[in-house]
Amino acid sequence: MSKRTRAGALIALAVTGLALGTTLAPPADAAPRAPGFLAAADLPPHPSSSWTAGKVTAGVPEAVEQDRCLSMALGGGQDTWYREFRTDLDTGARQVSVQLPGVSAAKGRFARLKKDIASCPARIEEADPETAATLKDYGTLPVEEGAHVYGLHTETSWGATDIRLLSVARDGRTVTVVDWGQMGGFRDAPVKAFKKTTTTAVNKLH
Repeated sequence: MSKRTRAGALIALAVTGLALGTTLAPPADAAPRAPGFLAAADLPPHPSSSWTAGKVTAGVPEAVEQDRCLSMALGGGQDTWYREFRTDLDTGARQVSVQLPGVSAAKGRFARLKKDIASCPARIEEADPETAATLKDYGTLPVEEGAHVYGLHTETSWGATDIRLLSVARDGRTVTVVDWGQMGGFRDAPVKAFKKTTTTAVNKLH
């Protein structure tokens, strides 16, 4: 093959490659893809009711936007998705995941969520003097870039008592929060099973 013929072939190949790249590359303004989410079977087993999972939905649910523990870090965020879970009784759960522009931003959001949860009891009691709130720190989990698990118990002056388990985790630039709750106290919380749920949630983010 002459130099001229070979050069022409290489140019043609380069042009074809550029054309294919243009055809196959996603649009710059394409909607980001949601990370993986928990399934109903991944939640802590309920003794008398099965779990039902809602759809993975873009945005932040109203309940989170009004939540005194999570709203400051998750409310109104972009590139955020959630999935809600319910049983036939008084137990419910929710997972919220947010993709940040980069790892540094994700580290900051992860730290902010932990800080907000740690200070949540004081905000609850300040907003409603009839409610006492107590937080337990159940420690970290060795999964991806880290996960932290908490328990939050609230009790009103008229005797209503509720328990929540909250976990915050990060994988790369994605941060996820798992939130479980029902009527009761700390002794009613399935901490071991919830830690397993959190680990599963992080592993499914990929």
